[in-house]
Amino acid sequence: MPEDSSYPWFAIQTRARYEHYVATQLRGKGYELLLPLYNCRRRWSDRIKEVELPLFPGYLFCRFDLLNRLPILMTPGVFRVVGIGRNPLPVDDAEIAAIQAAIRSGLPSQPWPFLQIGQRVKVEFGPLRGLEGILISLKGRHRIVLSVTLLQRSMAVEVDDACVRSIPLGLSATYAPGCQLGRS
Repeated sequence: MPEDSSYPWFAIQTRARYEHYVATQLRGKGYELLLPLYNCRRRWSDRIKEVELPLFPGYLFCRFDLLNRLPILMTPGVFRVVGIGRNPLPVDDAEIAAIQAAIRSGLPSQPWPFLQIGQRVKVEFGPLRGLEGILISLKGRHRIVLSVTLLQRSMAVEVDDACVRSIPLGLSATYAPGCQLGRS
């Protein structure tokens, strides 16, 4: 059985709009997957419909043994395992944990441009307690941006600004590169 929580998480790049198909195929093969989704309203000529879209378009995350990646690469719709050149790199566990916590929270989220700079904050209360990142403000609401450094992609999750406190530079105890959250 390929699923084993001792293996690292890797980012899988898929063909455009094949994320759901690839996820179904890999789950069928027994792999542990993470395909974070968000709800979005789309307008057609005759109606407006709410659809679920990937937070990281063209990517999903899979936990597997790097030495046994051929079944993944042979899955229809899989383009490659993300890395540097031909060397796949694992996604930081703290980044995956932050994304999973944001999804479990049920708070509204959306894709967000990748951020590397800004005021770092730590969530003190609520379902995202303990996460650190950069606080941002959008349309009068505060959000925390969670990033995946390897993909240079991010997502934003809504948070009450009363639940966060700023972190002085250099004092981040649980900082993980790419596990960044919002700016104002």
